[in-house]
Amino acid sequence: PLHPQPIERKERKERKTESSPPKKNLQKSTSEFQFREARDFTRAYKERIVQPSTIAERILKTIEKWEREEYSFVALSQFAQDDILQQAKNSTQRWQAGTPLSPLDGVPISVKEELDLRPYATNVGTWVYRQNYPTTDATVVTRLRNAGALLIGKAVMHEIGLGVTGFNTHYGTPRNPYQLRSYPGGSSSGSAVSVASGLCPISIGADGGGSIRIPASFCGIYGLKATFGRISEAGAAPLCWSVAHVGPIANSIRDLALSYQTIAGPDPRDPNSQNQPVPDLPRLEDKDLSGTVIGIHRDWFEHSDSEIVQACQHAVDHLVRLGASVKPITVEYLEESRLAHAVTIASEMLTSMSHTFPSQAHEFGLDVQMNLGLASVFQSKDYLKAQQIRAKAIENLEEIFLEVDVIATPTTACTSPFIPQDALPHGESDLSVLTRIMRYAFLANLTGIPALSAPVGYDHWGKPIGLQLMGKPWQESMLIRFGHALQQYHDFKSPQRYVDLLVE
Repeated sequence: PLHPQPIERKERKERKTESSPPKKNLQKSTSEFQFREARDFTRAYKERIVQPSTIAERILKTIEKWEREEYSFVALSQFAQDDILQQAKNSTQRWQAGTPLSPLDGVPISVKEELDLRPYATNVGTWVYRQNYPTTDATVVTRLRNAGALLIGKAVMHEIGLGVTGFNTHYGTPRNPYQLRSYPGGSSSGSAVSVASGLCPISIGADGGGSIRIPASFCGIYGLKATFGRISEAGAAPLCWSVAHVGPIANSIRDLALSYQTIAGPDPRDPNSQNQPVPDLPRLEDKDLSGTVIGIHRDWFEHSDSEIVQACQHAVDHLVRLGASVKPITVEYLEESRLAHAVTIASEMLTSMSHTFPSQAHEFGLDVQMNLGLASVFQSKDYLKAQQIRAKAIENLEEIFLEVDVIATPTTACTSPFIPQDALPHGESDLSVLTRIMRYAFLANLTGIPALSAPVGYDHWGKPIGLQLMGKPWQESMLIRFGHALQQYHDFKSPQRYVDLLVE
């Protein structure tokens, strides 16, 4: 789903929007809890309150402590103590010399198993590839290294990314920091958990069917799936190449923007990344949304749990009070697109696993065995018809985006499900739950448009709720601007499991 650079080729249609209430002076969030951001770390380094080496030691001690607790901490499947301490030592020397490489120098960041990161194996969450050690870093990892980031290890993922709960029978299932008896979401499960628990303010995930946005929503943080080709896939496991996206998960919209700008842009190693406009972020903190239009397909928006609909509607109301207007829209081919995405991602994953499945089927988890088995039933005509549906969906969205700037939906139709006791250690298959989790995520992957998940509330269990905003190709800046407006008025609550690394 490659999109050309934006050119004003069509006259914008007259926008007919619902009447907007008058703008009001909104009070900022009164939340007593706030996540630590990258700037908190760099300020502490600059003022010599703490050093990156001290932060690295605290991270290692925290992991050791959490692994002994009732719901053990398994967000990181691989972390090399010597490597982490050496990175921190180098960053400490740069800060002491007054020569930090960037605003990310010494800032802890985890990386999903799907991406090449030396000295670790790229095992994509499965036992089958446990000895798959790369000789070079993924491009996004190289860019983070060049920025001085403290790379703290590999984050657990749902096995080969073929699931959205975060379950993993091989390396353990990470627990949701807001409700330790619940799934964290997947497939970038460890990425979201490491951020929401305070172990790092930023993580790099990957998203083929909601795998960044779903865990970000379940864990009460921010996740961005950029335009297809915006962020290099070089060094990412080729699991589902036509719907795959690498992207950041962060505990603040500012850190999401900072990490996005660090890793986005053309890469000679990835042909799909070449033809793109500059990934700039103008008017990032401009909360005046006058003139912007939010599209809502009302029946789709409300096809969710009532608490989620209410929280997301209140978030939209906040944006309207900041000047945005709302326009009713109809997104065509939703059910056809859902099936087209399922056929596409499953077929591509089966192809990527063809040298190990079914010959080594017994080494995969039961859910992956079943899903790859189902995918083997698809035929070439099914895949081709799925691409025809994809073309129609892209065309429909192009028409919609002539009239609106973003499309708003809940990120998921339910909050994070509780983990059934009998699901561990072998897993589960509950298609009704998976459908609710993925109800709003698939469309952006199938069509390649950017999408953001932002936290906007909590359900009666205290589980986070996310609002999804989908935008025009290459308009990540618009999504992040909306996300910044939302963050100002979201009352964050402290997770059940959280560490403040800047406090001894």
